[in-house]
Amino acid sequence: MEQLLIGTYIRQKRLDKGWTQERLCEGVCNAATLSRIENNERTPSVSVAKALLQKLGLPDGQFFALLGKDDIAVEKLQKDIRNDEIRLRRAVEPERARIRERILEKLEKLENFGGEDNRFVQQSILSTKASVGGPNGPYSYEERLEMLLEAIRLTVPRFDVKNIPDFQYSVTEIIIINQIALTYASAGNRKKAISIFRRLLQYIEKYNQDLDKYPRQFCLIAHNCAIDLAVERRYQESIALAEKGQRVCVEEGDYQFLPGFLAVQAECYFFLGNMEKSRDFYNQAYCLYKSLFDKNNLATMAREMEERLGSGPSR
Repeated sequence: MEQLLIGTYIRQKRLDKGWTQERLCEGVCNAATLSRIENNERTPSVSVAKALLQKLGLPDGQFFALLGKDDIAVEKLQKDIRNDEIRLRRAVEPERARIRERILEKLEKLENFGGEDNRFVQQSILSTKASVGGPNGPYSYEERLEMLLEAIRLTVPRFDVKNIPDFQYSVTEIIIINQIALTYASAGNRKKAISIFRRLLQYIEKYNQDLDKYPRQFCLIAHNCAIDLAVERRYQESIALAEKGQRVCVEEGDYQFLPGFLAVQAECYFFLGNMEKSRDFYNQAYCLYKSLFDKNNLATMAREMEERLGSGPSR
């Protein structure tokens, strides 16, 4: 099997796309640094290598890197924080408050790491705080939006929600754009949120279908977009997108968002007057949330079935 140095590999893939060094390295490193990386005069750090590969639309697991002590600590903290965020979404009070406190403590530890990749660490901290909140609880919509825009502009300086297709994004940047859209939706501007979700889905389907992370990225954005379409009473559009997301989950073997797609369809069919289909999808969603120990969504499913269909889930 042919073996390539990572710098040579990055250079070849950049040239295949017809990109300049300035286009690829924007928000990641300066052109001089990228030139040294491509000429194999410098080995990129883990964060820089991942960002460059992801912007090229390439799997970031194709390279091996020797991790320094700080790299290991940062990656472990970030992984722990991501897992806690999942627990936070699924938990109910008072457990949510304890998980939030634990996340904020880990973010404080993360703030102690600097170096040339500090922008990536700071980006992670800002986007997590916007999502989780501070010691006194959630931030306002305006504060969250300001933090998220600051976070993405650390690596995409010219970013604007109106020109999403104009740039190449890393996985982290895609997640931040998703958070921006969610913030607009939470503030009541769902039409703008749907517009952002749609543009982001177009980007993901155009550039990221060959990535290992494609199913998770597509399903995350499609799930949130389908919810907002349903709230806007665009039920058929919501069902179509939820059905596509459901297929991606099953075909790719990534089931995190599957119960959410089923729940969206259950709600849409209820408002379209198809009670039989609504009940069937509610029961499927309820069973999956139960298997995932998702207390928050489990309670929501039971409550909606009682209110809308007159009885709880089938036991």
